[in-house]
Amino acid sequence: MDGLCPAAGTSSVPPATSCGTSRGHLSGWENLAGDLHTSAQPLCSPEISLSFSVESRSSRCRNSPLQEAARKKLWALESDDRGVCALFKELSARLVCMQPHEDRFLLTFKTLEEVWKFSTYLTLGYVGSCLEQLLFAQEFWLDCALVEDTQLRVTMDEEHLATIYMDLLLQEGNFFSRAVPGTWKSEQEEEEGLQPCRNELIHVKSVGQDSRWEGVSLLTGQRGVVPVAALQPIAQPFYQWFLKNYAVSFGVSQEISGTSSQAIVKGRCIATRDHRGAAWDELSFSRGDPIEIIGFFIPGLPWFVGKSLSTGSIGFVPTQHVNPEACEPLGKSFVFLSEEEKAPVLHVPCNGDEQHFVTLLGELAHTDITSVYRLAGFEPTAMFPQVPPVLQSWEEINDWATSSTSELSSPGSETAPATLEDVLLDKLDDLDYPKFFIDLNAGHMEDADVFDPMLTFLNQDTFVPSFQSFYDLSFSFLHSTFYGFSDEDELVLYLETSRNWAKRTRSVWAHVRLCFLLGKLCIKKLKLSQARVYFEEAMSVLDRGFGDLPLLAALHVSLASIYLKQNMKHKFCSLLGKTATLLVCLPGRSFSWDNELELLLYILRESIAVGNAPLEARGCFLIVKLLLQLGRAEEVLPFLEHLQCLSITWLGPGARAGPLDAAATLGYLYDKKCLPNIALASVRAFVPSSAKGTPTPIWRAGFILQNASKLLGKQLDRSSIPAVACLYLQQALQFCCDSRAVPMQRTLCAVLSRMFLQHGWLHGAVGYAARAAALGRLLGEDEAFESSLSLAWLHLLQQQPGLAEAVLQGMASKTQRGAVHNLLAMALGGEGRVQEAAENFLRALHKAKEMGSGRNQAVALANLGQLSLSCGAAQLAELYLLWAVRLFAELQGHQELDMELAQVLLWLAQAMVDRQRVEDAKLCYELALGFGLKWKNLRSQLHITERLCHFYSRVCPDLQACITYHEHWASLARQLQDRELEGNARQALSQLYQALGTPEALRQSLDCTKQCLRIFIDLEEAARAAEAWLQAGKLYYLLQEDELVEMYFQAGIQTALKGDNFSLAMDLYEKAGDTFFNGSRNRARAVEFYRGGAVPLARKLKATQTELRLFNKLAELQISLQGYEKALEFATLAARLSLRVGDQLQELVAFHRLATAYDLLHMYEMAEDCYLKTLALRPPVLQSSAEALYYCRLYWHLGNLTLHKLKDEQDASSYFLLALAAAAELGDQELQARLRAKLGAIPRAPGGPEGATDRPRWLSEGGHVV
Repeated sequence: MDGLCPAAGTSSVPPATSCGTSRGHLSGWENLAGDLHTSAQPLCSPEISLSFSVESRSSRCRNSPLQEAARKKLWALESDDRGVCALFKELSARLVCMQPHEDRFLLTFKTLEEVWKFSTYLTLGYVGSCLEQLLFAQEFWLDCALVEDTQLRVTMDEEHLATIYMDLLLQEGNFFSRAVPGTWKSEQEEEEGLQPCRNELIHVKSVGQDSRWEGVSLLTGQRGVVPVAALQPIAQPFYQWFLKNYAVSFGVSQEISGTSSQAIVKGRCIATRDHRGAAWDELSFSRGDPIEIIGFFIPGLPWFVGKSLSTGSIGFVPTQHVNPEACEPLGKSFVFLSEEEKAPVLHVPCNGDEQHFVTLLGELAHTDITSVYRLAGFEPTAMFPQVPPVLQSWEEINDWATSSTSELSSPGSETAPATLEDVLLDKLDDLDYPKFFIDLNAGHMEDADVFDPMLTFLNQDTFVPSFQSFYDLSFSFLHSTFYGFSDEDELVLYLETSRNWAKRTRSVWAHVRLCFLLGKLCIKKLKLSQARVYFEEAMSVLDRGFGDLPLLAALHVSLASIYLKQNMKHKFCSLLGKTATLLVCLPGRSFSWDNELELLLYILRESIAVGNAPLEARGCFLIVKLLLQLGRAEEVLPFLEHLQCLSITWLGPGARAGPLDAAATLGYLYDKKCLPNIALASVRAFVPSSAKGTPTPIWRAGFILQNASKLLGKQLDRSSIPAVACLYLQQALQFCCDSRAVPMQRTLCAVLSRMFLQHGWLHGAVGYAARAAALGRLLGEDEAFESSLSLAWLHLLQQQPGLAEAVLQGMASKTQRGAVHNLLAMALGGEGRVQEAAENFLRALHKAKEMGSGRNQAVALANLGQLSLSCGAAQLAELYLLWAVRLFAELQGHQELDMELAQVLLWLAQAMVDRQRVEDAKLCYELALGFGLKWKNLRSQLHITERLCHFYSRVCPDLQACITYHEHWASLARQLQDRELEGNARQALSQLYQALGTPEALRQSLDCTKQCLRIFIDLEEAARAAEAWLQAGKLYYLLQEDELVEMYFQAGIQTALKGDNFSLAMDLYEKAGDTFFNGSRNRARAVEFYRGGAVPLARKLKATQTELRLFNKLAELQISLQGYEKALEFATLAARLSLRVGDQLQELVAFHRLATAYDLLHMYEMAEDCYLKTLALRPPVLQSSAEALYYCRLYWHLGNLTLHKLKDEQDASSYFLLALAAAAELGDQELQARLRAKLGAIPRAPGGPEGATDRPRWLSEGGHVV
């Protein structure tokens, strides 16, 4: 089952779930409902998975970057799933767990209502929309093109969900089913029981027997035993709920029949047979006569109201006697209402709210920039990556603004009528309707002339507008038609007398209308039996009622409602056929009594029982309409949801909109029920129409802003405008452009600019600010000034001081205002014109003093301090900033002021650092953090904490304090659900704990590393995860838990290899080996990681430098382990590689280590040769004392080697002399004395060349290569 959810209101209705059927419910449920007997056992696991996929509309394939972003957000939520649990609780599901790697949630349901509600939200597309609101970051919503192109598809196993529902239904043991044909008789041969018809509705209850349940027929009311195998439960949850909660005392009337897929039609039809009316209200006609349908023709009803085009007569026409094929359907899809009927349902949410949202947007757009100074570069926004500009050039904006201003109007100022009566009567208020004075004077009561005007008025044989007040719900005729009575009893007496005069004068229409009014007054006093008498009298007198069709309908409906209320089954069923026609087939008919609801519910029940889909939809719509009119909004929701499901499911091919898009009304109702996620999802799916009184794009944008703020847990204000509203604000802006509402355009541009600013998208903020400035110049001087200052400020934040100066220089007439001087000083400072900037800051300070504004004085001083600090004048900066801090301290108590003070304290701390006053700087930093903590401003705390971490690690090193603030940094990142930032903080924290070196600190370091590991795995950052595995292994080594060390090392290496990251794997092998190499335990284990892992990868990657370094380490390791043969092998390989690399230093190191290996293996001549080779690689002139020391020690070693091992006194003397020369270069007298003593101890003094030994020098004299 797929639910395709639009990311924006780009189509009028969210697509239905892919498993939707023609009746708007899940196809799998019908398939599963066939065999109750086999379902008596537990069916399946109660858990079900909900998968999601982020797709692109244009390419019709998965949007991988967004899918990955949604997955990362899900991982972030996994550690704190309270928000996800709350969302699914709102969606009537229970979260079992999240499975981010598989992009799905595991859900379960405990009650039938939960399954019903969740499946409804799934069909309506709300589940996917809610997940978008949960998983997509704020910056996603700012890219409107991306939002419009993105859809989140949710998928669920429909049969599994149906099975869960059926299992819960069986557990409850009380539900409605249909009789299965072909299985009943064989089951009933042995004992008496129900004998139902095919598909008959039966209410069944469990009586403790698996094979037989107790059943009651809805058709006959008969009660008996029912074989389970002969039942097929009704699969649609709405039907089960409705039939249980709206029961009647008698069964189905059989007046209404089922229908196939025939649609509701209008227009003309042709009679297929002759018919002579059996009563005055039935139309007589001949075969072939054309008949015009009055209202609607609904298949399955026994009658419709028609007009014979041959005779002009109007009456009830049997639906079976005409062919409706030539009629016109109400619409392309399955339409069940007229266009005029939509307004009463759709105007509900904007009743008074339209103007409220216009006011709200105005408040969000308001800025105090003309009177309150801005702190240089400081705007408390969450910074996200910037995007390219979203608007045109400045010239194009000016051209556009000039061409769209022929009218200055404001949409949304007109509010819709409050009730249906207002809709019907709003054009009639100015007409002069007749009113009748009630005079109960005895003499007058016997005078026929007194009643003649009223009888004449009431005896009209057609409907006139003044009769409308007779038929409405509010009894408005009590005030609009009659006056002069003190209570209703006087009016009843007067109307009774009038009725008697109508009888005497045979004024039939007056008689009928007076009986109807008397009946309505009895209904008002709940005297239903007396009302029935009046209505029956009116029906008996009436013999030509179609002249006043509303009267005929009101009489039938009122009388049938009383019959139903008083359980008069026979009379009710005889009247139901024609009453149902008058009730549901006449569009725009006014309700006359709230008890009509029971009649509509009965008709809906019958339509469900017989399977009449068009009548079901029509009845459901009228129930919604009546409940809304009665103000019973809490009862509307199930019916309106079902109606919306039907509207979506019956979309015709190529149709973009259903017959009724009630998403706005649903959103309004969800909001009243405190379901903000669903309310937001519903209104996002709504596409405003041009119909009068229906919600506009402005209403939608305002509603989304208000509900999105609830989801974020914030109060909607200028400092927190939710990004999810961006697209809808832009669409509202386009709506205002089309209607040429310039003031509202400027308001929306200002709101959009502020939104982009708060989320760090400065290009977009500047674009809309420029547009607002262009519009402001068309409205007036004050609007232009405010918008221009806002634009200049944004240019400054974008580090475009030249553009800001250009805007401000054009406001020469406003330079007396300090706000202009303040911004102009920032622009000049940004251009390097420090002197002019300082002068303007001082002018701003002077203006602030003149106005007595302490805040503006503090800001101007702080800006002067920041300017001084940027010029390196730390002492001057400190003076200005301290002065500013004192002024701010006097103004504390408001969040915005305290956040500005925190920023000034950061500048002051930097000035203190520059002046080497570390303790004072520490105090300033920690005070700034205190203000962030006071207002629970996470972004401010994060910024200050990062500065503190730097301070305690670089400026004033304090390991313990650094750890404390890194802990807070990680905590803030967690609260902001920024997993990457938290991973970075935990990684740094791990290194800090490791630096402490204590066992407890190492354990803390390990915990941090494991948290990093989980985060990096969740974020699918394989390289960082592999390094975290390695770091954990190192910590286990330091903790002497050796059994886990190699396991973690191998996990990290395998992670790198799995991603074919061979370079990383090579580094990890080397670092793992280094752990053992540099350690004190198991040092031999390094060989496996170096030789077996890193070296092959280095050769594969042709990383010669790495390979050389590895062989050097292997040689060194083997020397320390006394594995001299292996050491010689690795040293020889290192020497060969060093020659290939061509780096003299690397070559020197390699040959020195090779010489050491030869020396340890007692191959002294080879050792001597290698040592001489290393000396040959050094420059002839000594470069430093370290180089002289190296020469001295090496020649000394060579002297000892040749003297004691090779027994060559001549060469030994030469080497000692060279060592003595190097020692002289060092100026080390003690070393020189020791060397002279050495020389003096040699028996043979240094001689000429004839005394020198002739040994081969393969390396040092250009012989064989290694």
